[in-house]
Parts: sequence; structure tokens; C-alpha cells
Amino acid sequence: MSPKSRIGHAQQLADITPHVSADRLLAEFVPPRHFHTARFDTYRANSQYPSQETTRERLREAAKQISGSKGWLTKFLQNSKKAPAIYMDGGFGVGKTHLLASLAHEVGIERTAYGTFVEYTNLVGALGFAKTVEALAEKVLVCIDEFELDDPGDTVLMSRLLRELADRGVAIAATSNTLPDSLGEGRFAAEDFLREIQALAARFEVLRVDGEDYRRRSVPSSMPGLPDEDVLDLAEGVSVDGLTTVDGFDEVLRHLAFVHPSQYGAMLDGIALVGLTGVHPIEDQSTGLRFVVLVDRLYDREVPVLLGGSGLDCLFSETMLNGGYRKKYFRALSRLGALAQEGRLLVGREVA
Repeated sequence: MSPKSRIGHAQQLADITPHVSADRLLAEFVPPRHFHTARFDTYRANSQYPSQETTRERLREAAKQISGSKGWLTKFLQNSKKAPAIYMDGGFGVGKTHLLASLAHEVGIERTAYGTFVEYTNLVGALGFAKTVEALAEKVLVCIDEFELDDPGDTVLMSRLLRELADRGVAIAATSNTLPDSLGEGRFAAEDFLREIQALAARFEVLRVDGEDYRRRSVPSSMPGLPDEDVLDLAEGVSVDGLTTVDGFDEVLRHLAFVHPSQYGAMLDGIALVGLTGVHPIEDQSTGLRFVVLVDRLYDREVPVLLGGSGLDCLFSETMLNGGYRKKYFRALSRLGALAQEGRLLVGREVA
């Protein structure tokens, strides 16, 4: 029985097609809800990995340096080489995003632009390159979370954008799971773009953040799905402060192909719980990457998820997990696992 034939008070994510203005896109360049309270003092550095504490202290210093750039004259006179450009590299769940959000809060949200790599490329698409530069140059700090290069066009785009901002004295801080001088490696073989990648890498002071994925301490590495009928019943019966959606997995995947990724966040406006029935392994790369973006937006907004079908098990094919985008997929599994655990806790079906 499909979700459409069973919907009670629940709605469907696949029926939501938002239209997001460029002004809203720009206004949303702030740390996500999940990191609204992130501060340097709330970051729990693991004593077994000294690089975590070292990184936190370096970012504290950077915040003081950045906060000294108060007026346009100071920024104009400031040598661009003195504007910090920091690149945090490390595995999943070691707290890089927490530290990045802490830096943004320390400098001041009103003086900072904060977004993921794909959100910046989407912003350029919405505003145009020149207007994006002008808008971001109004800030003293630009934070880029999950800095990844998916195609040669993005390489050139982000390299130009960062050069323009750095030349205007804007500080840059980024996180990624790939060292700067390895960007593009294993994703596309194009010698023409090697120079762009190297020039981009030279802008950053690299801080390695070692550690374990903290989400794996409380989130099962394997989580089979709930029976689809249970997902329907639980999603429709649970009391949450907001809307509940229930969709067939394939319906959502098809819908994502017709909605621009910059609008995935707006699809989730007012939604407090997402149920997905018939979850199964994803074999297509483009489909998988779109779903990764949706998972990121769900995670940013702390929306619990109920997974039916096969759940997390074998969600992405072995080929995908071993390919050039494997780090995106493993990040998505880590985040989706956390959201699925929250969903189960919400309805009393937690995984032991």
C-alpha cells in the first residue's frame, strides 16, 4: 500500500516544490540550527587527539585577528596575506563543523557568511558571480563547510571567488575531508585545472583535526529499516511540534531531480519528522549525490527520520562507496544514522 493511499494528517515531501528568492538564499548564510549553540567552550576536545585542542586554540587566535577588522578603511589597508585563511581537514564527526560554527559565532553572525560548498555555488547561480562577490565582501569572514570539488567548473568558480574575497581582505575558514593539495584527486583527471587547484591550496593554513566519529559512539553502524506499515502508522500517530511527511523512497528520489538543490532546505520548512518507506540501495551516482544534499539539509535542521525498507543497510552501492565521492556518502550515512536513531527514539523504537 503506497503512502498516498494511507496519508492521514501527514503530508508528502514529494508534493513540496518551493521557490526561493536570492535574498532568502543570502539571508540563510548562517550556522545551521544544529550548531546554533556551538561555541569554543562547548567543544569537547578529546585528550587522546591533541590536534583537536590545538585547532581550537588556533581558531580562538584567528577570531581575535579577524575581529580587529572593523571598518572598510582597515580592510582596504590590510594586506590580503594577513587575512586568515584556515583549512580544517579530518575525518567525519571529529567536530570540524562545531569549530567552524564556533568561529562564526565568536566573530559575529552579522559579520560572517556561513554555508556549505554547494550553497556557495548555488548562490553564484542565483545572484551571478559579481553580485555574489559584492555581497560576501561585506563580511569580514566567509566560512565554507564541507569544501569539495565535484566538477572542473566548480574548481574554477570557487578558486576565483576565494581569490576575489581574499584580495579584499576577507578572512576564509573551511572544513573538508580532503587536504587542499589533493582536491580533485580521484574525481576528474584534468591537467588544465591542476594549476587552479594548487593556487587554491596555497591560500590556506592547513589544520589537521584527528579523532573518531563521535556519532558512531551512539549510532549503530548498521540499522535495518522498520516495516513500512510501521513507518506509516508511527509517523501518522506521533505528536510533534510541526508537520510530518511520509513518502515512498522512490517518489522522493524522483522529486529531488526536479528541485534545485539550493531549494532542498526550503522543502523542509515547518517539517518536524520525515518518514520514508521502501528504502532500498541507491545505484545511480546522480541520484545518490542529490540524496546526500537532502540528508545534509535534514541534519542542519535536526529533522528526525523514520526509515522503512532496507534502512541504512547497503544504502549506497559498493561502487559508490569506493569511488571519488565516497567521503560524501560516508558523511551522509553517519548523519542519516543519527537522524534515524532520533526518529526511533521519538516513536519508542530505538536500536539497542
